[in-house]
Amino acid sequence: MLADPLNVKKPDWLDQEDVNIFYEAVRGFVEKECVPHGDRWEKSGMVDRELWTKAGEAGLLCPACPEEYGGAGGDWRHDYVFHMAVSELGVDGWGASLHNSIVAPYVWHYASEEQKKRILPKMISGEYVGAIAMSEPAAGSDLQGIKTTAKKDGNGYRINGSKTFITNGGTANFIIVVAKTDPDAGAHGTSLFMVETDGLEGFRRGRLLDKVGLKGQDTAELFFDDMWVPADALIGPEEGKGFIQLMEQLPQERLQIAVQGVGMMKRALDETIRYVKERHAFGKPVMAFQNTQFKLAEMKTKATIAEVFCQYCSDQLIKGQLDAATASMAKYWVSDLQCELIDECVQLHGGYGFMNEYPVARMWRDSRVQRIYGGTNEIMKLLISRTL
Repeated sequence: MLADPLNVKKPDWLDQEDVNIFYEAVRGFVEKECVPHGDRWEKSGMVDRELWTKAGEAGLLCPACPEEYGGAGGDWRHDYVFHMAVSELGVDGWGASLHNSIVAPYVWHYASEEQKKRILPKMISGEYVGAIAMSEPAAGSDLQGIKTTAKKDGNGYRINGSKTFITNGGTANFIIVVAKTDPDAGAHGTSLFMVETDGLEGFRRGRLLDKVGLKGQDTAELFFDDMWVPADALIGPEEGKGFIQLMEQLPQERLQIAVQGVGMMKRALDETIRYVKERHAFGKPVMAFQNTQFKLAEMKTKATIAEVFCQYCSDQLIKGQLDAATASMAKYWVSDLQCELIDECVQLHGGYGFMNEYPVARMWRDSRVQRIYGGTNEIMKLLISRTL
């Protein structure tokens, strides 16, 4: 059981009965249904498909979805504690955070009423597992550089192209695909499509990618070979709105990455504090050395600042006031700090910190990608610099 090493007092907007109940429900579910299977999922490269339906039955999927579409009618507070609980308990291979807070919001913010009523209940139940296909082999953080095309064909669109680094890509049967409907119009030629993949001709999954970390997360390549989708797969009333839709939702995605980073830092600190109290060197606990105490004091201070900043950004998000630059600050600074802090935790573990059987070793390799996905940290700094 994780002991929170930070003990940051919750702000009033977060310390609400329904939010606390949901947090405990997520923790209980993860401890029972996820933690015991972590090693097996690491070896298989993905979580069990039935986990999604179990999570749906437990009411943990899409908690912020409006009630009129079958959701719980929550908000970012419920997403926040979901991300925190899953990260604190070390279940970094389950892509439910992306399903809940990144994929589903595109549907309820931009889709038609018919689309919402058809898609959202299936995401809430776990019948649909969500993914979003942005990155391509030659276009990662540069979304304007994508080559996937969607051309009108009868009463629909013919999609051609490929995507890579797609979280949930090996499992997802509901995928938001970013494509060019007008390749000559730059950002204004980008559109989003809702693709339901079960039995869909022209849709093909590639290999599960062999990653350095996040081994239990099914990250895959996707291929679209003359894949036809109906006209109502387009998100929004007209073509060319995809880039605007992406830009409006990216601040929440980037804040989510920061929140996950805080959760992992808490776990790393908890594991390290317990280790240095139990481990002896030169006849006394490692915790008794002043260097250890000072390192942990520095780490606790920095992690506390990170959590407080994420809470501030969350408050701004709930109010509809979180701007892209501030979200970029949270994403880049917290993920940089996460890698720095966990590296220090590995050092305090000594040789055991380099052994995969120790959680801190897995956290060390799993944390590195936080500085890359969701837009590289260099892109985050570029966005911030534009406000100067």
